[in-house]
Amino acid sequence: MNATDWAMLMVRDAFWAAVAAAGFAILFNVPHRTLAGCAIAAAVGHMTRTLLSQIGVDAQIATLAGATLIGFTGVAFARRWRTPAMVFTISAAITLVPGVVAYKTMLGLLELTRIDPAQATPLLADVAVNAARTAFSLGSIAVGIAAPSLLLFRQKPIV
Repeated sequence: MNATDWAMLMVRDAFWAAVAAAGFAILFNVPHRTLAGCAIAAAVGHMTRTLLSQIGVDAQIATLAGATLIGFTGVAFARRWRTPAMVFTISAAITLVPGVVAYKTMLGLLELTRIDPAQATPLLADVAVNAARTAFSLGSIAVGIAAPSLLLFRQKPIV
């Protein structure tokens, strides 16, 4: 990929992550004044994950990095807007949820109920791998968004 392709990929990724996060923020009824912060946090976090994935970093590590950046951004915005950090981090972190991998896990589980048990070993291995990837990605999101506010900056309540 040349520099223009990289830039376009990052801009597209940031834009759609921001749109998705703003949609979830509206769904969660966050204050309208914080919608831009939700969108920016999602754009920065998702763009980080995409960039790291494109250069070959494991998906779960890239997710952890993106979620941690969302966590730091959420804490910074929480102080600026005097709002709980969760207002920004939850809607932004939803964009990092591994939907395709979780979907493959569920399809595999359903398929296991239909096939002969003697032929289930390869499918069971695929389901286990996808379930582990999903679990580690979700764990990475939880640790990433929680670590900055709980471990580093927790001195007194923000609000």
